[in-house]
Amino acid sequence: MSECNGNCSSCGQSCGERQAESLLAELNPASRVNKVFAVVSGKGGVGKSTVTSLLASAMQKRGKRAAILDADITGPSIPKAFGLTDTMGADENGLYPAVTESGIQVISINLLLENNTDPVLWRGPILAGAVKQFWTDVVWENVDYMFVDMPPGTGDVPLTTFQSLPIDGIILVTSPQDLVSMIVTKAVKMAEMMNIPIVGLIENYAYFECPDCGKRYEIFGKSHVDEISKEFHIPVLAHLPIDPKIAEQMDRGFAEEVSCPDLDAAIDTLLAK
Repeated sequence: MSECNGNCSSCGQSCGERQAESLLAELNPASRVNKVFAVVSGKGGVGKSTVTSLLASAMQKRGKRAAILDADITGPSIPKAFGLTDTMGADENGLYPAVTESGIQVISINLLLENNTDPVLWRGPILAGAVKQFWTDVVWENVDYMFVDMPPGTGDVPLTTFQSLPIDGIILVTSPQDLVSMIVTKAVKMAEMMNIPIVGLIENYAYFECPDCGKRYEIFGKSHVDEISKEFHIPVLAHLPIDPKIAEQMDRGFAEEVSCPDLDAAIDTLLAK
């Protein structure tokens, strides 16, 4: 066996001391980001972007500096939720994110397109590369908690994000349908394979409360989130209702004005991390 020169990339030997090469991307030198949490769902349509927006807003109200990295390149909706239309510009240090009225920093592909209705017709590797650049090329100013709004599924973009960004934990968003439970299980197993801890589950569309009588109705059927929680030993952080008022405020760009006390326990959990 030849003498080791310390360069594993040019070595064909099997060595017990060899360590896997880190794929983590370097944060922009002008940036500071403390904690990074990915908001994940196994499928679309469960309100993941809404939950991401509400988590960032709630964290900002707790006196922390929050940020959102919109990794859903082909279906970006974060800027609309906050009424944002443009970034803060760029200089030699990099690109500056848009900033909401309360100070949440946001980057999204829709802030960089000439028209926010233009489709993004890119293949997987290019999509993943764009998300990576949101980490390396954007100037994030003293962020305490960054939330990454992930695209649904387990494809190129989630894989690159989990490998390239220092994700401290995953927040899984689900809804009550039995089909969603099966897909959430896939997301749980992906997190385990990537060795990223799951902070907890947030069930969206859990119930509808009648404004006249106060009775709760399970519009999407009986919840299965407790079964998933028990099977994988993952805590349930919140059960969020179907609330037309929340949908209206999000559509109008007033995400920061939404009051959602159901997320208090989730924020407490994140602050303890």
